[in-house]
Amino acid sequence: MKFDLHTHHDRCGHAEGSIRHYVEAAMKEGLSVIGISDHSPYFAKKEDQAFPHIAMAKSAFTPYIQEVLALKQEYADRIEVLLGLESDYFPDVLDAYQAAYRQVPFDYVIGSVHYVNGISIFNRNRWKKLSEAQKVDVKEQYYDLIEQSARSGMFDILGHIDAMKGFYPEFSDIETNRIETTLQVIAENDVVIEINTSGKTKDVGGWYPSDDILEKALYYGVKVTFGSDAHVPSRVGDEFEMVATRLKEIGFKEWACFRARERYMVGI
Repeated sequence: MKFDLHTHHDRCGHAEGSIRHYVEAAMKEGLSVIGISDHSPYFAKKEDQAFPHIAMAKSAFTPYIQEVLALKQEYADRIEVLLGLESDYFPDVLDAYQAAYRQVPFDYVIGSVHYVNGISIFNRNRWKKLSEAQKVDVKEQYYDLIEQSARSGMFDILGHIDAMKGFYPEFSDIETNRIETTLQVIAENDVVIEINTSGKTKDVGGWYPSDDILEKALYYGVKVTFGSDAHVPSRVGDEFEMVATRLKEIGFKEWACFRARERYMVGI
């Protein structure tokens, strides 16, 4: 079964195309399942759309849900459309996000850490003038937030768990064993991690997470899924077969898909 659980569209302000464009692209690529998972609004902010080029407006949230549900019905005999969301994890304002999600019939929610100490993980300037010890501290804070998100009970999937390397490839070389602890926490809380192929669009190239993290994930019993993190329809399902082949080589035999917040496993 071919699927893609991580896609965006034009509501977030930095992706191209409508939801329908992504559904049609998925059909063209031979997918059985397409998950729509645009960036959650900043629910704790006063503004309707605090960051217009990063995430959808609060006023766009209900129309987003309604549109995905309508397309789910319209395409039901051709492809399974899933209602997902990529949600930021902000531990100090969790209540605002939990309240917004409570009555929504999501198929799954992806939890992603995009900020550490209020600075984007993709901001390459954050690393300038830091000592080696300070770099270790930042990396460990990043993984602490991922651990917290795994424990929160809010998420079915954790997004791109080493994406901090996106515009700073040296991130992977910062020495810390924290990833070991993080994977154990993820396994203990039975949350899935994604193999996200959007790293190819960043300086680092390749996928998130790296092969060595995937090998550790298998060792600790962490389950995996697939997401292209497509921001243009042409990337839907991007490198699905390559990821499947690599996972088999590492030793994975199955990966996760979702329906109505229930996980089911399919063979790779």
